[in-house]
Amino acid sequence: MREQLIEIGQDLQGFNSFLGSWLCKDEHTIVVDVGPANTAGRLIRSLVSKGVEKVDYVLLTHIHIDHAGGLADLLDYYPMAKVVCHEKAAKYLADPSKLWTGSLEVLGEIAQLYGPPRPVSMEKVIPHTQTAVEDLIVMETPGHAAHHLSFSYKNRLFAGEASGNYFVVGGTEYLRPAAPPRFFLDVCQRSVESLLGLDDQPICFGHFGKAESSHRLLKMFQDQLMMWERVISHEMQKGEVDLAKRCINALFKKDRYLKAFDKMDPEVQKRERFFMANSVHGFIGFIEKDA
Repeated sequence: MREQLIEIGQDLQGFNSFLGSWLCKDEHTIVVDVGPANTAGRLIRSLVSKGVEKVDYVLLTHIHIDHAGGLADLLDYYPMAKVVCHEKAAKYLADPSKLWTGSLEVLGEIAQLYGPPRPVSMEKVIPHTQTAVEDLIVMETPGHAAHHLSFSYKNRLFAGEASGNYFVVGGTEYLRPAAPPRFFLDVCQRSVESLLGLDDQPICFGHFGKAESSHRLLKMFQDQLMMWERVISHEMQKGEVDLAKRCINALFKKDRYLKAFDKMDPEVQKRERFFMANSVHGFIGFIEKDA
């Protein structure tokens, strides 16, 4: 089997080479995550250009609108497809109104650009606990999202955002936690540990790319999570004035996995600062609750 990353371009500066869907073709045609509603047509055109006449399964790592927002459009075009998602998340596909409201609160203008998801018929949905696809391992990996799944298919790990966001910029690796509020660091760490229990295999990220060793990237991510907790806890002890800004500046100085930031275009840096701030707030909320 050969997996392909399909970039889903966005009409927002700094958001290219950021959102993607994975295509796997062998005896089954499988699509992992589908991107936002407003650019679903771009994904469909890319699939058609690659000769995809049918889709057997859509695997959703989680139902955030940048990963699942375009699902209704994809199912309109490929009505034979079945959707595998977390059993507790399925109701939000049938009625995405609360999901949309929450997305607006967290992402603001970015959510508007992604667009609101449309409802999906539950006849199309297979709860993850009832999935029976040969060579597919389905794992619950909460952390980034409460109802997050990771999939290992034919020795390829599709981890969504359970292991952060991963990019290669100018030949340099860049890794960043995806930890928006409400974030539970201990839960996330247990999920990473469970993924390390799988055989070492290529790891495929929704944001945005692939690395050949899942064990290497997951151990990097473990190291990064512990570092962020230490750095942010230290800054919190200094008081609340400009806390998030101070945390971000300290992380850029101390986190070696963020070094490629300096190689990014200004608009990409702006995007990364936005999502770093979200993640910092997630860590702050966890540390305050855990204190």
